[in-house]
Amino acid sequence: MSSPSKRLESDFMRMLMSDFTVETINDAVNEFNVVFHGPKESPYDGGVWKIHVKFPDSYPFKPPSIRFLNKIFHPNIDEHSGSVCLNVINQSWSPMFDLVNVFEMFLPQLLLYPNPSHPLNSEAGYLMMRDKKRYEQKVKEYCEQYAKKENILGSSVEDGSGSEEVSEDEDSSSDNEAAGTGEGHAEP
Repeated sequence: MSSPSKRLESDFMRMLMSDFTVETINDAVNEFNVVFHGPKESPYDGGVWKIHVKFPDSYPFKPPSIRFLNKIFHPNIDEHSGSVCLNVINQSWSPMFDLVNVFEMFLPQLLLYPNPSHPLNSEAGYLMMRDKKRYEQKVKEYCEQYAKKENILGSSVEDGSGSEEVSEDEDSSSDNEAAGTGEGHAEP
């Protein structure tokens, strides 16, 4: 088996060669941002998010931390910290998965099939269970306000521009919070 550092470099290169836009932070391969588009035919369609990724030293044996930098209205994503609660990342992570899996399969599935029963965002969970039409309307409002392509592609985490789109709590989250190890879990 290859070393964790070789695996990290390999997964980073796969992300660079994928269809996703990757923005490195301080030219590091273990921490970067990925531009992520909402899945087609969902209330998130048309939304664009910048997602912060940080690999732990023990990657791939421990999952990467994933968090949304601009706001999103979703039961399993904390609106303020951007923490993602997704069982396949948090509890069921396997070294067989890689980061491309997270962005091509796991996150789209999370947006398409939220789990409102165990929310990180209780307002989103409640609204989804009680009034799905109003929930979808609020998702679209958030997309319009916080997830416009021109705002995301022009903002930068390092210089703090686009402060409305970037979560204010981004530096205060621990790796566990950023990985979404909170109570609200979604299963794809």
